[in-house]
Amino acid sequence: MTVTDLRLDHLAVARQFAAAPEQWPVAPRFQRSERWYHRLAGADDHEVWLLTWMPGQGTEIHDHGGSAGAFHVLRGSLTEDTVATGAGGARVHSRELGEGAGRRFGAHHVHRMTNRSNRPAVSVHVYGPALTTMTKYRLGPAGLEVLTVERAGSEW
Repeated sequence: MTVTDLRLDHLAVARQFAAAPEQWPVAPRFQRSERWYHRLAGADDHEVWLLTWMPGQGTEIHDHGGSAGAFHVLRGSLTEDTVATGAGGARVHSRELGEGAGRRFGAHHVHRMTNRSNRPAVSVHVYGPALTTMTKYRLGPAGLEVLTVERAGSEW
């Protein structure tokens, strides 16, 4: 077995949790005022979150503080805007992920998630290691500009 074989498959974990909603400690909740989220599980090398998205709800552009991970769309659809920076400035690539779709991402992934549909959405997210910080950004003339750095336990 190689080192890469020992790495946790975050997307497989997200799909496993998405396939067993009867084992979740809470049922998804939908709030018009803000996105709802709940930590479903945690282990030494990862944590699992359940998120709900009403139409129009989304995140700011953010990273995951050095954690890699994955997400799986259980219900509805979500649009992910991935931000890449380089010599030509920042570029945004959008992709819509419908029910059953998922995606892995690395430790330096910067993106924004939005429910641009007219139906509520539910997704399962896995981060490894567990989140400790999230940096929120805005796109400025010089590329990504840091807005805030949020810390686990105090801001979420």
